Amino acid sequence: MAVGFVRLLRSSEIDVPVGCGIVFSEALGAVGMESREAVYWAGRSTLLRRPEDQPVFDRAFAAFWLQRRDDHIQMEAEPDQVAVVVDSDDDDGPSDDDDNGQEMPQEDILTVRYSDKEVLTNKDFDSYTKAELAEAHRLMAEMRFTSATRRSRREQHSKRHIGQPDLRRTVRTALRNGGEPIRRHHREPGRQPRRLVLLLDVSGSMETYARALLRFAQAAVVSRSRVEAFALGTRLTRMTRELSSRDPDRALAAASEAVTDWSGGTRLGEGLKLFNDRWGVRGMARGSVVVILSDGWDRGEPDALAVEMERLSRVTHRLIWVNPLKASPGYAPLARGMAAALPFVDQFIEGHSINALQDLATLVSAEKTDAKRRPAPISHVSEGTT
Repeated sequence: MAVGFVRLLRSSEIDVPVGCGIVFSEALGAVGMESREAVYWAGRSTLLRRPEDQPVFDRAFAAFWLQRRDDHIQMEAEPDQVAVVVDSDDDDGPSDDDDNGQEMPQEDILTVRYSDKEVLTNKDFDSYTKAELAEAHRLMAEMRFTSATRRSRREQHSKRHIGQPDLRRTVRTALRNGGEPIRRHHREPGRQPRRLVLLLDVSGSMETYARALLRFAQAAVVSRSRVEAFALGTRLTRMTRELSSRDPDRALAAASEAVTDWSGGTRLGEGLKLFNDRWGVRGMARGSVVVILSDGWDRGEPDALAVEMERLSRVTHRLIWVNPLKASPGYAPLARGMAAALPFVDQFIEGHSINALQDLATLVSAEKTDAKRRPAPISHVSEGTT
């Protein structure tokens, strides 16, 4: 009944979204259908979005629910029977029989199929079509990023009555109570969000993943404060200002224009050295969560990359390496760059799908419970490692 009434409203040129129809059916289940007034207000409060549509709604309600003839309202024919089928491996298809075992004419059945598997969120970015990539961008916009926190030098009011006595607040409270210090206040160190730094590899080997990961970086920049984004290729490019636009298309276009070495070579060691010298060690990476999104293929010297990774690991709160190739069957971090960087990484995770990036968003917001690992001494990486 709810679906039929929604169809009638749409045929009467009233825009009714799918969500409003679902809410209307839930409202009917809550108020029942015994009272005409209850049904009317359930429909009017859930299906109408514009006041000027009320006269058309009233005529449609009278024609559908009260069976009053109205030449302006065209009643639809009886809806076809709908069979909802869940696709599964052990199901050959919908049954042609009704509940009583009687065979039903095929022309009277509208079969609606849906898959119970979340295909898109688990699918590798490398195999996305353009339409699927656009849908993935929309899903990334819905991600919510929170921050890991750190102890601040600024003190705040303590609700647990611990820390240093807050004499000023205590005296003010006492003056409101005739000078009697009935309630004592305290102050304790506050918490502030940690900075998040994203270093995205934009080389040719990362081309199929870089666009999706760039959208992830843009979503992180606009959804929370204290986020910095850089592009790593043959040079280092800061993209924070370009990605700060809330229009995703404009932000990605500006970032692509700013990064002149897109789909070029990779010099991770030189890029990290520039980041450490100019931004990282001087303050941006200190106490921050640093995320490197790269497949680990590097044209530079692995020893240089190991030196810069050691410098970076000593000042960060957590150093995370996201490698889209990690999800590949039989993958092993044998690339010279990846092998040189891995001893200094706190977490080494996948980054090939929506679910993997959702796990990354959860990881960067988690508080670190284990003690900071001391990096291993730098050892020479064999030239024969591939």
